[in-house]
Amino acid sequence: MRKRNLRKHQKAAVLITALLVLFMSFGLGTALVSLGTSGLHHVAREENALRTLYAAEAGLEYKKMQVWKTFKVEQDFDSFVPWENASPQNPRATVSGSVGGGLRYAAGVVGQQINSTFSRTLTFRSVGWVDRDGDGALDADEPRTMVEHTMEFTLERSAVFDYAYFANNYGWMYGFGANDLIVNGDMRANGNFDFSGGAPTINGSVYATANNKLIPPAAGFVNITPTQWTNTYYNSLNNARARQAYDPTRHGAKGSQTYEQWRDLIYDQTAGIINGRVSGAVVADARGTRSYTGTMLDPTPTQELPMPDLDEISRYINLSQNYVDQRQTFSDGTPNPDFGQGAYVEVWNSTTSSYQRISTNGVVNGSAILIGTSDRPIRIHGPVTFTGDVVIKGFVQGQGTLYAGRNVHIVGSVRYKDPPDFRGTNPSAIDRQNEKRDILGLAARGSVIMGNVKNFGYYPLNYMRPPFTKPRYDEFGNLIPAYDATQTDSYGRKRYQSLYSDDTISSISENINQIDAILYTNFVGGGNIATGGGGCTINGSIICKDEAMVLYSLPLRINYDNRIRDRGPGTRPLIDIDLPRAPKMLPREWRVVYGGAG
Repeated sequence: MRKRNLRKHQKAAVLITALLVLFMSFGLGTALVSLGTSGLHHVAREENALRTLYAAEAGLEYKKMQVWKTFKVEQDFDSFVPWENASPQNPRATVSGSVGGGLRYAAGVVGQQINSTFSRTLTFRSVGWVDRDGDGALDADEPRTMVEHTMEFTLERSAVFDYAYFANNYGWMYGFGANDLIVNGDMRANGNFDFSGGAPTINGSVYATANNKLIPPAAGFVNITPTQWTNTYYNSLNNARARQAYDPTRHGAKGSQTYEQWRDLIYDQTAGIINGRVSGAVVADARGTRSYTGTMLDPTPTQELPMPDLDEISRYINLSQNYVDQRQTFSDGTPNPDFGQGAYVEVWNSTTSSYQRISTNGVVNGSAILIGTSDRPIRIHGPVTFTGDVVIKGFVQGQGTLYAGRNVHIVGSVRYKDPPDFRGTNPSAIDRQNEKRDILGLAARGSVIMGNVKNFGYYPLNYMRPPFTKPRYDEFGNLIPAYDATQTDSYGRKRYQSLYSDDTISSISENINQIDAILYTNFVGGGNIATGGGGCTINGSIICKDEAMVLYSLPLRINYDNRIRDRGPGTRPLIDIDLPRAPKMLPREWRVVYGGAG
């Protein structure tokens, strides 16, 4: 009996176990089916999230680039005015489109903040969605992702002023040997940079940039590696007007804190990667950045630098009229005598034996001839705008920029009464010494013309017109014709001529051996210099679209004035003389606003 009852219990246990396994298997199968279905839904959601994010970003980039191109061409905030009341509930300047695969986007401006005269912050919002029913509209049940990007648009000091020589179209140096052209500073072009007929001495970096907007397009190459001096030889010349060359006893070991104070203000024949970025003199173009010896330091191609545009002279009239010197003291603690003063230019009146202010509230209506002597220099302060021409020679005292509504005519040497001296062992002491000394900007809505225009013939006019000057396209593909100095303008004068008669210009013209100034021109910078022998020295910069300087005697020397250079992100130059500003776009914040469906 016991044996038989045990077997019954064993059979019952087996049956229960089997049922449990069956139920468990059924439950597990149900769970697996449910898990599989949930996983598929999850994968689908993730795929839609990625796809709609891609579409939203595509719309965002398209809208930002649309705004940037207009801002880059117009270089003002006029196009921003209609967006001042933009909000998420009231998006402005909206665009929409398809990126294929059933994906669409809609984007616009949903916010604007006016930071200053030269800065606006825009918030862009874009939604990307799967257009399941193909109606081009976002329906409640369609997967979507919404993103926002806040960008700051500024008109600020342009990076073109970091160079001793900058040409927007093509950089060129023809016929100069190592002792004929000596540039103590960096050089750059928004196209090719060609040295021919010799290898001049460039104690600095040379940059070229690929540029498809030029006609013909520029591949963006520096054709040869020029000559350079050693640091030791460079410093042995003890040039007061040139930046120093690297000396570890003065500038610290490379990578040190002391070195970082100096690195952007000195010349160094030996290039390398220091603290994560390139340092020293390099040759950089569309093929990357390399040392003078050919070592590749960074394969990244160079990029175009936007050049300021002085076409809208009213902007600079407003700048001049509203300028007030806000600096109370210099860095050494001494008071600034011009604190609270507006912009002005003064010249000596021999009839009254006193200085005469020729500007009114920072503006000169028409043209003026400015001549200064060592005893009676031209006095400048702040940005002064002339609606016509500026004709200038002689000694200058003060700190400021003269804007010309047409041309700047340099008819003789221009010299600072109190020039800077960049020698020394302490960077702070050098800055304190030089921040008070004279500095001049000459900026032309037309051209900067050097020399006696009455004597202009094949030289330099051949280099001031096509085919030497080149046409180009703007950001929207509009053709900008090549500059031609021999054309007649709305004043009835040739574009290279002054509004003053050729006889008047000839009567005051002298040999140009020295130009102490930062020269900026909307078109051509050039003319005949050093016609009376002795060569020519430019202490500052020349920034132009086309360059056409013809040198009649050697050598030509260019010494960069680093007082106008930015000293790092968020900083200002040692001396801010309100040079022309260029557009810039800076990212501030990016975020996903919403992702999902319904």
